[in-house]
Order: sequence, then structure tokens, then C-alpha cells
Amino acid sequence: MTSDARHDRRNKRKKKAKAVTCASIVRLLSLNQLIVVLNNSNCALGKDLGVRDRLLRRRRTLITSPLEWQMSAAPVSHPAIPVLAERGGTQLQTPRPTLLVDSREQNPFNFSRFKGWFAGIEKKALPLGDYSVAGLEDVCVVERKDLSDLVRSSTIDRKAFIDRLRLMARYPHRLLVVTTTLSQVKSPFAHASVDPNRTTQFLVAVLAGLQVPFVCSETHELGEELVGSYLYQVHLYHWLESNDHGRFLSDNDI
Repeated sequence: MTSDARHDRRNKRKKKAKAVTCASIVRLLSLNQLIVVLNNSNCALGKDLGVRDRLLRRRRTLITSPLEWQMSAAPVSHPAIPVLAERGGTQLQTPRPTLLVDSREQNPFNFSRFKGWFAGIEKKALPLGDYSVAGLEDVCVVERKDLSDLVRSSTIDRKAFIDRLRLMARYPHRLLVVTTTLSQVKSPFAHASVDPNRTTQFLVAVLAGLQVPFVCSETHELGEELVGSYLYQVHLYHWLESNDHGRFLSDNDI
């Protein structure tokens, strides 16, 4: 083997060693950490392999996109009890509420898996809304809308729906639940030629003008948990206040 051949072979081994070292660094460090290492390194690793420039082009922010949060979401099971009330570190023995479902509600929420939260679940004709708590029907109201119902209620049935919302605004505890994502509300609706911005801004106007809060739920099941928990806590806070415990769950807390 000639001296030139031996020299070329040694150079190839050096480059291979650098490549292995780079791969090891990539596995151990985050992208931002690796860029710092390459910027401050005295070796020619970054320059020889063109790593630093490629990483800078791929560099991402520390906060990931909300779209990635949604794609990686894996909701856990509901809690045994939404919240507990205590005073001085001792849990209070609080009564469980009876949840009311309007008998005219189509495709109603199913609260059967939350039996530990409620003393019972009853169906009856409510004066307003789709859900409430027994004994608090005159102060607590929850209205549910899926996407198609929301689009119709904000256009064709707009006047009737606004009249209902104005009545809801008089209740101390009121909530509009939309069983779809806000991104779906903002997207073209296949079954009606309605500008998505009009539907979105309708919800914002309900919040800002009528002061009726709304919440969007990705699934029907998450909507059930949100409404169940909301009604449970409305009843709990009412009980605490009515029994001179103050309107908070625990000392120096909400």
C-alpha cells in the first residue's frame, strides 16, 4: 500500500469517527443545545459535516404548535369527585346534587358514568336550557349546541335563540356548551353556505354583549364531563355559602 493510499484511509477513518460522534451528540442533546455546542466548539465537526447550517434551518421554537398538542392529546379518565371542600385541612361532608336533564333535549348527554358525583339524575321539563341542578333551576342553566344546531341557531333561528340567551343572561350561573372544537366552528360547514366567521363572531358577541360564557368541547364525552363537573361545583359553592363556609373550596384558595 502506497503512502498516499494510507493517508486517504486515515482521513476516511477520521471522518467516520466524526460522523459517529455527531450522531451520538444528536441523540443526547436537544436541537437548541446542539446548536450552541456547534457554535462554540473548537473542532471542525459542524463545519465539516454541514450540521450547524442544517439545524439552524430546522430550528423550532421552545413552545410547540397547538396543533401538535391536539394531535398528541390523550384525555385521562374523569376523577372520582370533581373537587373537594375542606376547612383547616379537614374535608367537609358535603351533599351530592341531583342533576336535571330537560326531557325535551335531543341526543342528551349521558351522565351515567358520573354516579359518584350525583345523588341522582332526573329528566323533567326545565323552564330554560338543557341541564340544571335540583333546587337551583332558577339560578343555574346550561344550554348545549352541536355544530349544526349552532349554525342554524345563529342564522335561521337567530331571533328565537337570542331571546333564549337574553333569558340565560339573567341567571347567575349560565353556560353555553358547544360540542365541537373552535377550529371546526371557524371552518366551512358542509351542510350550509354560512360564513364561518359569522358563526365565530356570533359566539364572541354572546360572550361580550350578553355576557353568556361558552366553552367548546372536542367530543360529546368531554362535554358530558365538563357539564357534569360544572353543575357539581355550582351546587357545591352554593352549599358552602348557604352554610356559612364562605365561597371557597379551601383556605386561601378558590
